[in-house]
Amino acid sequence: MIKVGERAPDAQVFVKPNEPKNLSELRGDGPAVLMFFPMAFSSTCTDEMRAISDGFSEWQDLGASVIGLSVDSPYTNVAFADSMKAAFPIVSDFNLEATRAYDVERADLGGLKSVSERAAIVVDSEGTVQYTWMGAHPGVFPPLDEIRNAVKDLK
Repeated sequence: MIKVGERAPDAQVFVKPNEPKNLSELRGDGPAVLMFFPMAFSSTCTDEMRAISDGFSEWQDLGASVIGLSVDSPYTNVAFADSMKAAFPIVSDFNLEATRAYDVERADLGGLKSVSERAAIVVDSEGTVQYTWMGAHPGVFPPLDEIRNAVKDLK
């Protein structure tokens, strides 16, 4: 996994089908929280993205951009984001550019090859990684309070 203090790499992801963007374009001017997850519509991933969406005003109050990322297709991630009315982008890293750049690739998940680990990375406004977390296994829920505190510490 990428380390605290390293420069956040850029990578192309898909906001929608046929709509590639660089992560740097999505990060905005303030801190950014990159939430990698293995599979859209799976139980823990759905609970995680819903918790972020339901508490999105807290992230906004901190001035943070939140970006959900999985290797699912752009079509799947658009449907996934729509299903929970996510107020933040849930993007497709179908080509694994971000997953590999941040070194959060899981080689095998129940026979499914090359998915993202469940991971959180906080990047400051200068583009430097300030916090990292990766789940011990895909079913571990991320410590959202700890991640929010990492963003608060940047102020």
